[in-house]
Order: sequence, then structure tokens, then C-alpha cells
Amino acid sequence: MSPEATSEEPAVTTEVESAVVVDRSSHSISRRRIPENVLKVLYRLHRSGYRAYLCGGSVRDLLMHRPPKDFDVATDAHPMEIRRLFRNSRIIGRRFRLVHVIFQDMIVEVSTFRREPERPSEENAELLITDDNTFGSPLQDARRRDFTMNALFYNIADFSVIDYVGGLEDMARKHVRVIGDPDIRFREDPVRMMRAIEFASRLGFQIEEGTYAAILRHKNEILKASPPRVSEEILELLRRGWSRGAIRLMVDSGLLEPLLPEVYRAIAGDRAPYFWKMLEVLDRTVQAGRKISDAVLFSVLVLPWVMEELEQEEQRRHGRMRIGDVLVFIRDLIQPICARMALPAGMRHQIELALETLWRLLEPPADRRSQFRFVYREPFSDALSLLELYALSSGKYIEVFRQWNAFAQRVKRAEGEAQPLPHRKRRRRR
Repeated sequence: MSPEATSEEPAVTTEVESAVVVDRSSHSISRRRIPENVLKVLYRLHRSGYRAYLCGGSVRDLLMHRPPKDFDVATDAHPMEIRRLFRNSRIIGRRFRLVHVIFQDMIVEVSTFRREPERPSEENAELLITDDNTFGSPLQDARRRDFTMNALFYNIADFSVIDYVGGLEDMARKHVRVIGDPDIRFREDPVRMMRAIEFASRLGFQIEEGTYAAILRHKNEILKASPPRVSEEILELLRRGWSRGAIRLMVDSGLLEPLLPEVYRAIAGDRAPYFWKMLEVLDRTVQAGRKISDAVLFSVLVLPWVMEELEQEEQRRHGRMRIGDVLVFIRDLIQPICARMALPAGMRHQIELALETLWRLLEPPADRRSQFRFVYREPFSDALSLLELYALSSGKYIEVFRQWNAFAQRVKRAEGEAQPLPHRKRRRRR
């Protein structure tokens, strides 16, 4: 049964502690779709006298008949009590203490119900959360979560679904709605604005009007968020196959502008129409199961800006740039962005080489020896993936890509056919 059905059958729901409780016969979650190790954790907590709820995105995805990315457990047991119940566990985190129950093939994350931290009374006080370890009730725990559809609980005691915040109704309406006052919640954690965009793109939902208006008001707050968290959220949008809708929303809401003003200027409006086609091609490629490196994903995001800057630089120089100059130019160009996003040095180096090699692939060398050297260079594979996405989306350099791809395939086949000489053992002297 769909989530819509759960919100339309009041005869089988009951109000308990301000919650809508949907009994087992009226929702679609089956224990057969929950991994055995997760059930072990839930049952041991329940049999030890604690509340044990499946929580968050896994409940949402199970109701929508989508495979959950992970399964999280919430309980009224404190971290040390959970640790005593499970010998195969460890406590992690400072701002947010969790217990990881470790199995051979998975880790089950268990958290204690929490309540919202005390907020300062001053009107203009800093609301950014730096500590979140105040334990509370299930109702308080639901209200401190980010979005209504992520605050649902599945109770292992009676297999019911518990909704304290109207998540089932928002799922029926296909709305992404923040819990509580969006102005406060986005100031507490600005990354929630990016997550709203992610969920809307992933699930095909609309961002609720009040939530979207708050994103427009507080878009510059994103600069207060941790750069590694922000860069990981951006990469996650590109990794999962819903990047076109997400980046479109980030541009329309203005959220991309404070983060990556250079990219925003290059793609806003109709300045780079091929960019949106490139994201479509990327999404199809990822959804087909093909692995794309993070360096290529980030390179896709900055490509329109980098290509524009390279073309303008060559116009200023009245000719093709020398090989050594291209790498230096790209390095100086993207270094501020990589520093702002706190990208690791190794990844930054991969991005630089991939973009530089792509630029050189656009005009293949005439002699075969130089072509062989290109194929054996470390960044060739990333550059070829970039060239494929760029060619298929822009309509340019398609024949160049085909030639390079065919040549690379011939080289690989030749390597596979080359048999190594048999190894002859040397006779030991007596």
C-alpha cells in the first residue's frame, strides 16, 4: 500500500502522544525487506526493555517501495547501555554520539532519542548547532529532525508506523517540508538547504512553498557550513544520477551563487546550454551502473567555466597555448575553488590533470608515438570520460572522441593479445 493510503484511512490510525500511529495492516512495510542484522538489533533492544524504532530515510523509502541506502535505529537506551548490549559495537562522534553495531557485512547505526538544543534568546544570536547530545523522547527526537518525511518511525514492538510531524501527509502530497520554522532550521544547519534540493530531485517531489522561500532568504548562510560537508553534498548530487534537477534547483534558488560564483556566472541563464545536456548524459551514465571518478564529476561541474576561460586566454594570446602553459593556467584557475571546497590535494591534482589532458585531446597529435604516450598517461581515462560527456552534450568533437576511443580500445586489445615470454628458471650451481 502506498504512503497516500496511510493518510486517507483514519479508521485504522490512532492518536498517541500527538502522533499518528498506522497499524501493521495499513502500511506496506514488511520485515522481509529489512536486513536480518538490523532486525537483530531492533529485537535485542526491544527484549531488553527499551523502545526500538527503525527511523529516518529507511522508513520513507520502504513506504515508497524504494531500496533504502542504509538502515538507522533510534532508541531510548543511552550510548553506554547500547554498548553493553552489543559486544560488537563502538561509540563514535562528539557533537552527536552514536553507536555503531558492527557485523561482518554491514554496520547498523543506533542513536539515542534527542531533543532540540536550547536556543539563545537574542534575536540576532548565532544559531549554528555545535553540540547535539541532549537526550529526549521520541516526540522530541522527531521534531528535531530535518524534514517531515525523514521523521517517521517503524516500531518493532507492534510493527506500526509512527508519525509525529505530518510526514505521511507530505509524502502523499509529494512535498519536501522542513520541520518547524525554516528560518531557524536553516540557520541552525545551512546544509539542510542543500538536502531539501537533493530530496526534491531524488524523489521527484516539490519543495514546499514556505521551505523554498526560506532557502531564498538564507542562501548566503551556506557559507557558514563546513566546507567538507558542502563539497560532499555536491559530489553526492553528481554521484547518484539526479544531478540535472538538483543543480537546476541550486541555480534557480541562488544557492549555487555564494558557493561557486564562477560556475554560477558561466551556467546561469542560457550561457552554456550544453551543460544541462551534459548533466542528463551523466545521470543516464551513472544510473546505468558505470563508475565515474569524483575528479571527473567535479570537473563536469566546472567545465563550462574552465572552457570559457581557456578560450578567452587563447584569444588574448592570438594562438594555441603551449603544453606547459595549459596546466599552469588551469591550476591557477581552479585552485581557489578547490581551497574553498576543502578538496583533498590528491583530488585537486586529478582534476587539474583531467582538465589539462581533455584540452590537449581536442587537437590530437599527428604522430602515432605521441598518441601512444597519451593513452598511457594516468589521467587519460578521466579525460576520455570528460571528452565523451562534452562531445555527446555539445555536439562538438564527436569524431575526435570516436577516434580516441577506438585507438584506446586497439591499444588495450593489443596489450591483451601480447603474451609474456615464458620464465626460464636458472639452474643453481653446486
